[in-house]
Amino acid sequence: MVTSNAQRQAAYRARRLQDESAPSERLNLIIDLHAKRALERLAKCYGVTQKAMLQKLLLDAEQAAVDAAIAFPNGQSDYYDGKLRLTSSC
Repeated sequence: MVTSNAQRQAAYRARRLQDESAPSERLNLIIDLHAKRALERLAKCYGVTQKAMLQKLLLDAEQAAVDAAIAFPNGQSDYYDGKLRLTSSC
């Protein structure tokens, strides 16, 4: 059976999403060129993949937000419920 590259990619992505040892979700986005280059440089500097670098940056940023939420009454629960608004440099 001959399959196209698009079909093989779709099957690969489906298998990756169903991998129980590493639950995942697909992320498809376009980011600013400077941010992309920064991600590439950071990943190369630390000797990891861009995916691993992005995951680490996101988890570190979340930990900083959770740590900041402690200063507010019900801060952590409000954070996880999506109710807490912290100031951002974004």
